[in-house]
Amino acid sequence: MKVRIAVSPPIAALGDETFPVYLDDCERLGFDTLWLSDLPLGALGDPLVSLCYAAAATKRLKLGANIVPLGRNPLWLAKQLAQLDRLSQGRLLLSFVPGLGDPAERAALGYATGHRGRAVDEMIDLLRRWWDGKRVSAEFAGFRYDDVPVSPQPIQTPLEIWLGGHAPEALSRVARMADGWLTATVTPEEAGAGRATIEAEAAELGRVVDAEHFGISIPFGRKAPPESSLALLRKRRKDGDLEGVLAIGGPTLRDLVSAHIDQGLSKFVVRPAYVADPDVDWRGELAWLADTLLPLQT
Repeated sequence: MKVRIAVSPPIAALGDETFPVYLDDCERLGFDTLWLSDLPLGALGDPLVSLCYAAAATKRLKLGANIVPLGRNPLWLAKQLAQLDRLSQGRLLLSFVPGLGDPAERAALGYATGHRGRAVDEMIDLLRRWWDGKRVSAEFAGFRYDDVPVSPQPIQTPLEIWLGGHAPEALSRVARMADGWLTATVTPEEAGAGRATIEAEAAELGRVVDAEHFGISIPFGRKAPPESSLALLRKRRKDGDLEGVLAIGGPTLRDLVSAHIDQGLSKFVVRPAYVADPDVDWRGELAWLADTLLPLQT
């Protein structure tokens, strides 16, 4: 397997003056990918804008993002992503997520009620048709397209879309339509079971999800994060148990990544559990991550 390590920056590294330095450090240290998250009501900004800057500021670093497509015009999104893939010379990586689902976010995105997953499925279908060079006639969320093409086309053929989640419905959606799986807040054993489920269900549908296309986002801390951060992570698990999910300290983080590799996962996004801390030593942390994890990268 090709093990790849991606880093997700804290807010402190996304500032006007700090982001260029963060990008230089990521590329110099040898990380595979910069990974940004789309939090519509959060303080991280629009990941596509940040990735446009990163495309110009880097040469080798892959550029990945969890994108919440809801609330966006699919036509403009198709054009933006295709253009970003071209500007980065085919370095764009994508995972689509329906968002956090809290009432304020759902309302802000135009989905106060209704099935967000079904809407994401419909948007993916539209994007892929446009990226395949087709002229599209369709209606979606108040938008109407009458024999509409998209230009430019992405460099990557196909421009892959990964999906996340770990509930049975989410695993079935990956098996049915995704190019890869990027999960989160699961233990290595749960991740391995999810991978096996996806591969089995995909085979029943006559599909194959590439064995190299299974990954996970792992929260970490060089030291124990504040209780407020832990509480947010616990909410994402029914049992509230963070054992095998959160890594504190270098040896634990390295062992957790290795355990996921043993379960067949090979793509890792490591993100600080205290993302909003304005005083974090992000340069020191990035160097520490390189020493801890890059020996595992193949």
